[in-house]
Amino acid sequence: MAIENTPARIGKTVVIRGEVKGSEDLIVDGRVEGTVTLAESRLTIGPSAVVAANLFAKDILVLGQVQASLVATGRVELRANCCVEGDIRALRLAVEDNAVFHGKVDLTQGVSSSSETAYAAVDGAN
Repeated sequence: MAIENTPARIGKTVVIRGEVKGSEDLIVDGRVEGTVTLAESRLTIGPSAVVAANLFAKDILVLGQVQASLVATGRVELRANCCVEGDIRALRLAVEDNAVFHGKVDLTQGVSSSSETAYAAVDGAN
């Protein structure tokens, strides 16, 4: 039996308020308010998503709207037509033309050494 590597998905009509934690890749197409923690996984914020949650993941790809802090132990990508209002802390950042971003950026090597400390630092600042 083959192992599926398809990411979990939060659909367009789903609204979640609270804390989301997991150990697999996640695609958010709906609305999330609170925190999302995927320490070893990839988080994708889809083009129809509206997220008001602090995000913590290995890699974060934003195609929709985010209002909160983003902490990645790897890479954050802001794609064209996305809108991010919040601070970003990551090892790498990629921003496409027509992406909207309001906030501060901290590109530091220290994020990968202690992922929980990095999340706590950003979470405590909000």
